[in-house]
Amino acid sequence: MAGATVTVRLEPNVKQAAESLLKELGLTMTSAITVFIKQMLRERRIPFQITEDPFYSESNQAWLRDSIAQLESGRVVHKTIEDLESMAGRA
Repeated sequence: MAGATVTVRLEPNVKQAAESLLKELGLTMTSAITVFIKQMLRERRIPFQITEDPFYSESNQAWLRDSIAQLESGRVVHKTIEDLESMAGRA
């Protein structure tokens, strides 16, 4: 049976990283996608949990915006690792 063609667009660095890992695992991109789709069809679901990356949560983004504002306004404290260890009583 002839295979159907599926086109997938990926960022070049993502594609290269995936191909590199798949090669280590002894798979091609085609075989990996085939395994994924067959598993999905067998289980009638996506075969892994999809979760939101907490980095992009509104609370984290607000914290990052505040940190950037502090940095841009010069409200930054500079400490070396030695300073921090001294403050913790380890030096």
